[in-house]
Amino acid sequence: MSLARRHRDRILAAKTVASAPEGGADATPAADTLPVAGAVNASPAQQAAAQVALRLTHDLRTLKEIRSIDRKIEAKRQMLPEYRPWVQGILAADAGVGTGLAAEVVPTCMVWLIDVGDYDNALSLAEFVLRHNVPMPSRYQRDAATIIVEEIADAALKAQNAGNRFSLETLGEVLDLTFACDIHDEVRAKLIKAAGNEELAAGEAAEATAAAPFLDRALSAFNEAQRLNDRIGVKDKIKRANKLLAAITAAAPATNNEQGGPDQNGSGA
Repeated sequence: MSLARRHRDRILAAKTVASAPEGGADATPAADTLPVAGAVNASPAQQAAAQVALRLTHDLRTLKEIRSIDRKIEAKRQMLPEYRPWVQGILAADAGVGTGLAAEVVPTCMVWLIDVGDYDNALSLAEFVLRHNVPMPSRYQRDAATIIVEEIADAALKAQNAGNRFSLETLGEVLDLTFACDIHDEVRAKLIKAAGNEELAAGEAAEATAAAPFLDRALSAFNEAQRLNDRIGVKDKIKRANKLLAAITAAAPATNNEQGGPDQNGSGA
């Protein structure tokens, strides 16, 4: 995609939102009400909306024909750059996502970015989607907050179960973004468990003198996850965190004495 086309798409995306009828995405008409791309009586913004809607329809059809999950993810990775200028224009306008099938582009790209592991850009869209109450396309069968929490939590837990680390900063950002959202306790518990796993791993890797804060946060996260869902599977992790904290506490007096502090009788010789 040329630089000129990228610039044009950003501008037209912003104009599309600005010219949308009051009510934003909640007033989305059926897809067949969009002007045909290239229609003579359509404005440039309407034509751009029709073009991006046509591209999305084509790409969704392509993805539906792919059986392999890995190949779907790779296809999404290849498709995403084509939507970037449009999405950037929508974000710059900061007035919702407009109407029609083109209104599905931003929430769809948010999910695809999660799928390909581009969490920084996904969360930029997530903040916008939540702030503007953008509805998810019906094919996802879940609200935006649930999708954001569950998909990233599942990705984190999958990585951790394979012995890998996951960005605690990403998990913390998701927790902050969705703190006030009404989602099922079982879904939130998975995210909190994933955060606890990272705190526990950090505590286990830290020097004994620096491990306690990580372990305290891990224990707090596991207890909260357990409260939200008693089948979340953190009981052994709670025991592990408590055991490590107890060992640190037990070792603390010995460490102080080894550092050469004066004894209780005040003898220094």
